[in-house]
Amino acid sequence: MRTLHTIAELRSALAQPRREGRRVGLVPTMGAFHDGHRSLMRRARHECELVVVSLFVNPSQFNEPADLDAYPRDEPHDAAIAAEESVDLLFAPTAAEMYPHGFATTVHVSGVASGLEGALRGPGHFDGVATIVTKLLSLINPQVAYFGQKDAQQVAVVRQLTRDLNLPQEIVACPTVREADGLAMSSRNRLLDASDRRRALALQRALAAAQQAAASGERRAAEILAAAAAVLDQASLEPDYLALVDPPTFEAVSAVSGPALALVAARVGPVRLIDNQLLA
Repeated sequence: MRTLHTIAELRSALAQPRREGRRVGLVPTMGAFHDGHRSLMRRARHECELVVVSLFVNPSQFNEPADLDAYPRDEPHDAAIAAEESVDLLFAPTAAEMYPHGFATTVHVSGVASGLEGALRGPGHFDGVATIVTKLLSLINPQVAYFGQKDAQQVAVVRQLTRDLNLPQEIVACPTVREADGLAMSSRNRLLDASDRRRALALQRALAAAQQAAASGERRAAEILAAAAAVLDQASLEPDYLALVDPPTFEAVSAVSGPALALVAARVGPVRLIDNQLLA
């Protein structure tokens, strides 16, 4: 595996594979790798001839400077994991490399990016996501890019921008990887103490309650969400949001008449966590 820190190095490394027409897969990440990241790398390795993993803590998508500062960083550890997963290229640029002096372009996605995470974290969050993903897709030009379903709204935003900009890449959402107790894997989980770690399990239990209500025949969104809210209340968690939406558009639904996505976000101690569950 090669670790690259500049765009020039990246372009040079990709020149020959492009000439050979090799199938390239991209796994965009912000590092602090865990088994969720490994699952994306393994999917890419299985389906592609060349696997590129980007490692970039993107400052433009953080609305709180303290959150950016606290985000875990360990490039040597991440590089070792990427090598274990047979990644070909690890692209780990600096902020100055990706946003040089005079950078003045932003990619803005309306609609699907406006609610939930977009509303809570501000319009700059998904602008930052859309801009960096567009840059990575342009620089690497993979046939396919892999994202985790845990960040469901992010996946929807990326799919919208690729459709709107006629980008050729296939966007694949891979299933959320969970700890043995059900907590969705996140780089932020390591910041939880033992007590908050136990309370965090209520997010998954709340989604399970919503799923059970729907499976039992309840169609009304208000009642499905009430079942989930009761679980959060038992854990003394006040959600930032608890919602039921149409998966492609992220518009709220009042009743389940087809696939619907239940989403929850809550601050547990010092950490803000998100999770989601598809209800059939």
